[in-house]
Amino acid sequence: MKKKNILSLEELIQQAKSNGVKLIACSMSMDVMGIKQEELLEGVEIGGVATFLGEAEKSNVNLFI
Repeated sequence: MKKKNILSLEELIQQAKSNGVKLIACSMSMDVMGIKQEELLEGVEIGGVATFLGEAEKSNVNLFI
């Protein structure tokens, strides 16, 4: 990323948070992959489909990855 003059992943995440981006981890995906809440980055919320749809409805842009 440095060779391409792109911010590091850490810097991109911090910039996103500073710009009001809300990070929501899918609880179902976490269960399937065996990921625990304490393994997530600080500030990442956990939600299900209803949470995602509710937030997506209010936002201008949303991504499901």
